[in-house]
Order: sequence, then C-alpha cells, then structure tokens
Amino acid sequence: MKFLFTFSFFLIAFLNIQAQNIKVLNKVTQEPIINVAIYNIDKSKSIITNFRGEADISEFDDAEVIYFKHLSHVLKKLTKQELTPSRTVFLESNTQGLNEIVISASKFQQYKKDIPQKIISIRSQSVQFANPQTSADLLANTGQVYVQKSQLGGGSPMIRGFSTNRLLITIDGVRMNNAIFRGGNLHNVISIDPFTIQDTEVTLGAGSVIYGSDAIGGVMSFYTQKPRLSHTDSLLIKSNVVVRYASANDEKTSHFNLNLGYKKFGFFTSASYSDFGDLKMGKYGPDEYLRPEFVITTQNGDEVIQNSNPLIQRYTAYNQLNLMQKARYKPYENLTFDLGLYYTTTSDIPRYDRLIRYNDDILRSAEWNYGPQQWFLSNFQITKLSSRSNLYDKINTTMAYQNFKESRKDRNFQSVSRNIRAESVDAYSFNVDLEKRLSPKTQFYYGLEYVFNKVRSEGKEENISNSAISPTVSRYPNGASWQSSAIYSSIKYKPNPKFVFQSGLRFNHIVSKANFEENNIFLNLPFSTSKNTAGALTGTAGISWSPNEIMQWRLNASSAFRAPNIDDIGKVFDSQPGTVVVPNETLKPEYAYGGELGLKLDFDSKLILDLSSYYTYLDNALVRRYYTLNGESDIVYDGELSTVQAIQNASKAWIYGFEVGLKMPITNRLELSSQYSIIGGTEEAGSVEVPIRHVAPSFGNTHLVWNYKDFKLDFFLNYNDDLAFNDLAPSEIQKEYLYALDADGNPYSPSWYTCNFRTQYLLNTNTTLTAALENITNQRYRTYSSGIAAPGRNFILSLKYSL
Repeated sequence: MKFLFTFSFFLIAFLNIQAQNIKVLNKVTQEPIINVAIYNIDKSKSIITNFRGEADISEFDDAEVIYFKHLSHVLKKLTKQELTPSRTVFLESNTQGLNEIVISASKFQQYKKDIPQKIISIRSQSVQFANPQTSADLLANTGQVYVQKSQLGGGSPMIRGFSTNRLLITIDGVRMNNAIFRGGNLHNVISIDPFTIQDTEVTLGAGSVIYGSDAIGGVMSFYTQKPRLSHTDSLLIKSNVVVRYASANDEKTSHFNLNLGYKKFGFFTSASYSDFGDLKMGKYGPDEYLRPEFVITTQNGDEVIQNSNPLIQRYTAYNQLNLMQKARYKPYENLTFDLGLYYTTTSDIPRYDRLIRYNDDILRSAEWNYGPQQWFLSNFQITKLSSRSNLYDKINTTMAYQNFKESRKDRNFQSVSRNIRAESVDAYSFNVDLEKRLSPKTQFYYGLEYVFNKVRSEGKEENISNSAISPTVSRYPNGASWQSSAIYSSIKYKPNPKFVFQSGLRFNHIVSKANFEENNIFLNLPFSTSKNTAGALTGTAGISWSPNEIMQWRLNASSAFRAPNIDDIGKVFDSQPGTVVVPNETLKPEYAYGGELGLKLDFDSKLILDLSSYYTYLDNALVRRYYTLNGESDIVYDGELSTVQAIQNASKAWIYGFEVGLKMPITNRLELSSQYSIIGGTEEAGSVEVPIRHVAPSFGNTHLVWNYKDFKLDFFLNYNDDLAFNDLAPSEIQKEYLYALDADGNPYSPSWYTCNFRTQYLLNTNTTLTAALENITNQRYRTYSSGIAAPGRNFILSLKYSL
C-alpha cells in the first residue's frame, strides 16, 4: 500500500509537470513557431520555444501574466489560467511590422521598409479569414485593387488606372501573361486557387525592370504553399479539409490538401472544386440591372422567357476544378529543388454581359459562352543560398512550361449558325536571378530571362440544325509566335538603417511573327506575313528614408513598357455589335513614365497613416481606333456589316491618383483600419482629351476588427463613388446596356456601399469555423464597367478541419 501511494504521488507530480508543457503555433497555418520568447513582465523568468514550438512554463505562477514575443508575429499576453485545455497558444502573423519581408521587389527577400514602391502584402491568414470565392475576390478585398466582372466566372483587376495586359501576373515567380493577353477585360487570375495561396504581393506601379513587358500599372505576385519538411526522423503529416457554402450564388465548394514531409523530401497535394449557381443580385437599386427575360432553346427553336425572379441573373452558373502537386528536395541547408504542377479547368462560362444585349427590342444572343478555361503549369526551380562564388551569394533558376486553352461560342437569337473560336498557347520560360553582396552596405541583383509563346487558333461555324461544320476566320493567326529575351540589374545601397537607395535597368528584345494566309481567305489583308521587332530599355530609381521613429518617406521614379503581342498585331474579333477589329502589323511598344511619393506616419503603433500620390504619363499608347482595310471602313464579319477598327499607337494618356490608409488600435482587442483611393486621368482622342476606360471611380473600405482569444469579428464597409455620364470613356458610353440611366436618360455608374460582417472562431486546435453576412442591406449595384450585378445579401459559411 505504501508503495502504491508513493507511486501514485510521483505519477501525479509527473503528469502535473508534463501539463506545464505548452505548444506555440501559428493561428492559421497551425505550424510550430520556433524561438518564441516567453517571459514575465520584469523578464526575471524567460524561456524559448524549441523546433517543435514547445516550452515548459512550470516556473511561471498561475496568475502571472506571460508574454509571447516573436519577430514575425503579434505580441500576445495571457496567464496560465487562460490557457486552453490543449495547452496551445496561437499567435497571429504580423503583416504590418517594419520587419515584414517581401520577395516581388527583386525576387529575393527584402525588408518591406527598404522598398521605395508601395507593395500590398496579403498573407495566408488574411486569405483564410476573407474566405474569397476566387483570387479576383481576394484582390478586391484589399480595398486597393479594383475588380471588374463581365460574368460570374471572371474578375479583371484594375490598378492605378491600368488593367488587363498592362498589368502582370506571376505565380511562384513564373510570368502568367502570354501572347494573347488582351486589352479587353481579362479573367485569367481566377485560375489561381485561393486555397493554395501562402502569400500575395501586389506592387502598385511599374515593375518593368524586374518583370519586363506588361508591368506598367502593377504586378500581382502569387506564391503558393510549399511542402513542409520534417525536423525529426518521423514523417510529418499535415492535412486540411474545407467545405464552404454561399447563398447568393448557391456556391458549394470543397477543398483538400495533404503534406507529407521527410527530412529532405516533402510533398504537397491540393484539390479544390467549386460549383456556382446563377447569381442573385440585391433588392434595392437601379431597375436597369434587372433580368426581366432570357432566351431558352427548345426543339422548336429559340424562345424568350419571362424571368420569374428578375433578381436572378440567368445565365451565370459555372463550376471550376483546381489541382496542384508540389515536391521539394533539400539535400543541404543552402540548396533546394522545387517542382510544381498546377491544373485548372472550368465548365463553359456564360458571358453575361453579352447575353443582356438587345437588338432593337429583342435579345441579341441566344447563347454566348466562354468554353472551358484551362491552364496547366509545370514549374521547376533550383535555389542555392550562401554560395562562396565571386559571382553570386544567392541564385535561383526557374524553368517553366504553361499551356492555356480558351474558346468562345456564340449564336444570335433564332440563328442556326454557331460561331466557335478556340485558342491554345504553349508558353516556355527560363529565368536566372542572382544576388551578390558587394559590401556590407550594397546589394546587387541581376538576372536574365527568355520567354517563348506559340499560338494556335481556329475558327469554325456550326449549323445547329444539321451539325455541319465549315471553316471561318480565326481570332488569331494560327501558328503565330512571340518571344522575349532580357537582361536586368538593380542595386541597393543602405549606408545606414534610416536611408535606402535602389536603382535598376533592364533591356528587352521582343520578336512577334504571324502568318495570315489562312485568314486571308476571309479578310483579304494587304499582307500575308508579319514580323514585329521591338527593343526596350527601362529603368527605376528610388529612395526610402526614415528620419525618425515616426516618419518614413518613399520616393520613386520609373519607366515601363508594353511591347505589342499577338493579340495586338493579329486579332480579329467583334469588340461590340457592328464593329470588327482587324490585324495591324505596324505597331511599336508603348512606354509609361511615372513617379510616386509616399509617406508613412507611425505614432507608436497607436495610429498609422500610409499616404501615396502618383503620376503616370503613357506615350505611344496602344489603343483601338477606326481603321481601313483595303481602303474600306466597313466589312462583313460573321454575317454582319461592321465598322473596321484596329489597335494603333494613336494616343497619349495622363493618370494620377492619391491613396490613404489608416490603422488605429482602439483597445488591445479592437482595431480600426481603412483604405481609400482617388484616381483620375485622360487620354488623347484626336484633338480632344477624354476619360480613360480603366480609371475606376474613387473607392475604399473600412474595417472594425475585434479579437478575443480564439474569436475574431470584422464589421466592414465597402464603398464606391459614382462616375457621371461626362466622366465615362467614349467606349463605355457605347455600352449603355451595362449602366444605369441618369435623370437625362444618359448612362452612368452610380455610387454604392455595402455593410458586411465576418467572423472566425477556432472551435478547437483542429476545427475553424468562418461565417459572413455580406451586403446586409441587400443593395443592388454593379462595380464600374462590369456586365454583371454584384451579389445581393449573401450568407457564407465555411468549416475547416486540420490534422
């Protein structure tokens, strides 16, 4: 009995000591955080977490306040009595600190405070809390990127008055822009699965020195999750399952990922599937946005049907599948091999803005669908750090292959002819990026890039009554190619912690080739082949200066360019009813020259203001203008007499703007933040200046966020100013069917706002519940230039289970 009592005493004591062990994890990724400093108020007691994120806090008293501090996470304090039963402490990543790291500025890690340009950082925990349906929605949630939508399966970002092929998208360092990225609204960003995103960095302003052609208005850099390796001899297994439902479009989404990690090998598998129904708009707003009728096709032909609920936007439903497989091999601490395979496909996506057009009083189209938007990427990277080479300290080599497939299928009301145009692009790229420390104060970055695109395009006409197929003009010249070679360098000089100077140069050589013989059967162009050669030299210089603890100044000047691609020199399509765009081989690059001045004021983290102003001059702008083909200003296209247009270097543009951001902790648990952007600009149209199409109205958001333990609440407003009739670009005025009508019967874009609520609750260490009620007041609105109305009142529920 004495032995049993003694054994029980020691067993209880042992269990009590074990209970003093805690684990510190990242709140979102659930990964252990190494080297967290744990201490009391006078720091007389302190310990550090090990590589498992574990620490023994037995020396601390139960009621004693314990601080948890880590450089990349928000300081947290609590007592042992406040610990959860699982003895787990969750820290939030600090995305606002001065020591935040960004990659996109040079393709190597730098402190964000050293960059003279403004960069928006969106970390994985923010993505998971925002819970976006697509990556386009993820960008819109920042309040600094404006997003246009022509259909539910879309999202065309606008940054500082630029959009589409004047913005660059990268995924894990690979250029996504290809030879057929167009000047019209572009929706490729939705191919990136938001569930796989680890970090997103949006560079506001030119990025041509690092990224070359197209990076005029900004660069959107997406970085997906990497396989995690094990720090022990045991296999590291991590898995997440997510299900989500949204009421406005009857969204049903499921996601699964699995990480297998060994000491030197790691594998990450991800799969997501989303099914979206027809989108329901809000109840209160302009009647012009309603969907009173739609077309159905029966055995008896096309019929116009009255919509039983005009708030339902028929047809907008589609589905999407995203797959990703990544592998990592790390034989040494300074050497890593990464392989990534990405695949995205959609169903047919109805282009809603074309389905609501009328010809007199009759709906113009019986059907208008984008075919499945398919994207495949194979990406292989070799990264070596801490080299003793005289040429570099760090080197990253990237080899990638991408394949893009897209198509368009349309048929006029009561017509038996369906027009089908399909495109495929094979894109190969090779990059070498290097970093060398020349002195303790000077970093040198340099690299080279080669990109080759091959375009395949076909056009055909199908008779739906007898399935007969006949050839017709294709959208692009079949077999066209686009290639770019470049070399770049930049230097960073930091003489002291308060001052940083960065400058860079890039030279690009671009060649486009096209053969129009197949399309000349239909168009009779004055040329059968085309070769467009362009060289471009761009540069940047800027400073970041922090004269004291409160103030940080950013000043940057840069030039950027966009070389004509196959979409510019060789496209044939109907830009709008009664208008056709034809090829033009005499194009030159357009150039942008701009400057940015920014000021950040940090009043001891009690109030943070981030102010930016910018100005951009676009010269030799590639724009769509009236044209003649063989002396004719009108030709027959798809059976309709159409006015001829072509892309031309026929304009100049001036764009300017101001941005302000605010962050203010009200209490330890309550924080206010806000963003607001004002943009203006005009372009040259003949002898007059007119508004620019992609200059968005003033817009922003305001968030009030409350955090308590494992509970997070966010009440936020999104808002948007109006664009009066006189402020619309001429090309937008011609799309009257997209807009509301003012008192004079003219199209305009009304102002709007939404009230929204979002919450996240960590049920336990494995389960996270996220819920939101968006557009609470059920407003009916369209974002500027969009062809589809935004969701009405929308309830979203998501459940995540982690192992």
